[in-house]
Amino acid sequence: MGLPQSAVFDFFATAENLARVTPTRLGFRYLDPPPERSPPAPQVRYRIRLNGIPIDWTSRIIEWDPPRRFADLQVRGPYRHWTHTHIFDADGDSRTIIRDRIDYEMPLGPLGEVARNLFVDRQLKAIFDFRAQAFSAALQDR
Repeated sequence: MGLPQSAVFDFFATAENLARVTPTRLGFRYLDPPPERSPPAPQVRYRIRLNGIPIDWTSRIIEWDPPRRFADLQVRGPYRHWTHTHIFDADGDSRTIIRDRIDYEMPLGPLGEVARNLFVDRQLKAIFDFRAQAFSAALQDR
């Protein structure tokens, strides 16, 4: 991205921007007003629609290392386990490489793994591809 590491970190660390980088088909909406910035807020609560089914999701920040990284943990949501680590690597003074590391487990044992292989992995890839494009568009709005 054509922004310094601190600016990219600030964009993603601002909980309100989560709605800006989530595909509209997921029907994202906050259940509580989003905190101005992730920490020191204990958690962010929102609702999405996965395959038309409304899902309440609560995330809590579990790692905070500005401007390099932060991680959130699903406290409540569709997965048995979900940790999303946002990594921002400086590439010179004015470029940042964004990486997302997702560690997740499906619920429902073997049935959940079938769902993961049939469509969940593809859905997640599409969401993160959208996110990259939406962030690029948000940069142009600045």
